[in-house]
Amino acid sequence: MPPPPPLGRARRRGARTGPAFDPALGDLELIATRTKLAQGRWTAARSLLAATRDDWDRRGHRLLALGDAPSAAAWAREWLLAEPGSPDATALLASASVSAALRRTEHPDQARTACLTAAGLAPEDPSPWLALLVLARSLGTEGEVVRLFDEVRARYPEHHHAHHLMAARLAERHPDAGQDPLHEVYDFASWAAEQAPADSPLAILPVVAHAERYRVLAASGSESADPLTSGHWTGRRARQVMKAAFDWWLEWEREDHPRNRVDLNFLAHAKFCEGRPAEAAALFHRIGSHATPAPWSYPDQDPHHAFQAARRAALGTV
Repeated sequence: MPPPPPLGRARRRGARTGPAFDPALGDLELIATRTKLAQGRWTAARSLLAATRDDWDRRGHRLLALGDAPSAAAWAREWLLAEPGSPDATALLASASVSAALRRTEHPDQARTACLTAAGLAPEDPSPWLALLVLARSLGTEGEVVRLFDEVRARYPEHHHAHHLMAARLAERHPDAGQDPLHEVYDFASWAAEQAPADSPLAILPVVAHAERYRVLAASGSESADPLTSGHWTGRRARQVMKAAFDWWLEWEREDHPRNRVDLNFLAHAKFCEGRPAEAAALFHRIGSHATPAPWSYPDQDPHHAFQAARRAALGTV
């Protein structure tokens, strides 16, 4: 039998191929609202955000995805002219400001001010703090990331996106330590999974931590840039982590979670790299067209090519 195709092609930094990844992750209400917002119909965004109420994972997901649209800031300001002091409009402007800061079209301090304004209008809402955490993950210090994660968690201890961001940052500590099974990112992920309720998708976080650590080790040269040949996914600890996460998915399968496609992509990537194509195939069926850049881009691959190559190889074995 010939070897499986390489999981990804090396790519030039900044190079991009294939269609854009959609941060909406299949949320049809969000996609429809985003289209209306681009047309200036901000009342659709008002209705969508009001409907999320205290569904904090969904609210954060929708705010960040809406804020990523280029016209979001302009229409959030229009909304604020009509409804001064609206917490939802202010939160949308904050998310849009963070996206602009990450695109280098707005100063980060403006984004931070917008987020703190939104936080002041809705003290119980973790979403403005999540937006600040997204900004700090790229442009802040580790101390800022830790402090902002604590702010999010104080408002919603199971926040999915915040835990993913924290795992990614913790994985970057001590890149020269190599395959250390006691690395703090593993402790963090295990602790979070154990603290969460049985049906929480944070059960997948140990897999996410393993992938994030691979990203760091491969970038530092201590792991192969091809995850299929690195051995990172086939050790005893890795197999235990993957089995526990896959068993959780079989039992709970949280299709209702707004970021479940993120978890499915991490789990499919792990199962494929582990050499379990039949299990990966089941996950690819659930993913459908909703691929995510991480972890398929790790350490520096074309994520579209990596996803499609893995999907074809997995589905061809069952």
